[in-house]
Amino acid sequence: MAVIDLADLRGAVATGQRLIGIDLGTKTIGLALSDVMWTIATPLETIRRVKFTPDVEAMLALAGQHGAGALVIGLPKNLDGTEGPRAQSTRAFVRNLVPKTGLPIVFWDERLSTAAVTRTLLEADASRARRAELVDKMAAAYILQGALDRLGYGDFGAE
Repeated sequence: MAVIDLADLRGAVATGQRLIGIDLGTKTIGLALSDVMWTIATPLETIRRVKFTPDVEAMLALAGQHGAGALVIGLPKNLDGTEGPRAQSTRAFVRNLVPKTGLPIVFWDERLSTAAVTRTLLEADASRARRAELVDKMAAAYILQGALDRLGYGDFGAE
């Protein structure tokens, strides 16, 4: 499969399959998992980046283990909506990922996701070490939850 629009996700994924949310960083990859009804995203795991192939193998192994039918990858746009070097790097990662998986891939605007999660962790009085441990997988959940909310599955069938 390839990169598709969020609006086309419904028809590309079998009923009962989950979605994996991905926050692609330079040092880590945060992962989150949806429920089978696509209503809520839960932080899953943080993968310490090594090289492309082992990183992808770890991601896809988790996707298979959890019955994921698609990947939702955060696209780090600038505040004005343009795409800078980080977005280009994410697109390059996905171009290399596409031949390695049959899963559909969707981009989701991740502007300020890490900042929002960090603010939440600060409000919860999490220590610096605890924030570092949680921020990437929580950012992935924030990204995935945004996509789920846009899909409207949390509206109990409302179209």
